[in-house]
Amino acid sequence: MAVYRWKAAVVTLSDKGFAGEREDRSGPLISRMLADAGYDIQRTVLLPDDREEIEKCLCRLCDEYKMDVIFTTGGTGFAPRDCTPEATMAVAERNVPGIAEAMRLASLKITPRAMLSRGVSVIRGQTLIVNLPGSPKAAGENLAAVLPALEHGLEILTGRGGECGR
Repeated sequence: MAVYRWKAAVVTLSDKGFAGEREDRSGPLISRMLADAGYDIQRTVLLPDDREEIEKCLCRLCDEYKMDVIFTTGGTGFAPRDCTPEATMAVAERNVPGIAEAMRLASLKITPRAMLSRGVSVIRGQTLIVNLPGSPKAAGENLAAVLPALEHGLEILTGRGGECGR
């Protein structure tokens, strides 16, 4: 039996996915990547691009379910209903810009469109929230870029690790 260290949730944000008009491929891909890295996927959620619903969901996952980390996918572009970064910032207590910057930097090596991502990363309580793009390809690439560094951050955030004084 696998021993998991981090409780994770994956939240897909898509009007068409929620309406059953498009298959969610990003959420399952992110879940597989996280499970392969030793994360315990405790919740998966599919919501429309509705800021109030996203905020409520993120608060519930942080405050009630005590997730260590939440990965969102979708709603980070320029479309009028793309509101994931705004909803994420609304529930944030602290900003973690380096994660979003690292994802954009890694993506820029693949496509100039990476600069159009508005995704953010924040902390609420002892939960890290990371916005990933909605495209399965981009979501996987972005997650792969930051996943190796997240464990240390989660150790510090949750009090399960010591300071790094190198």
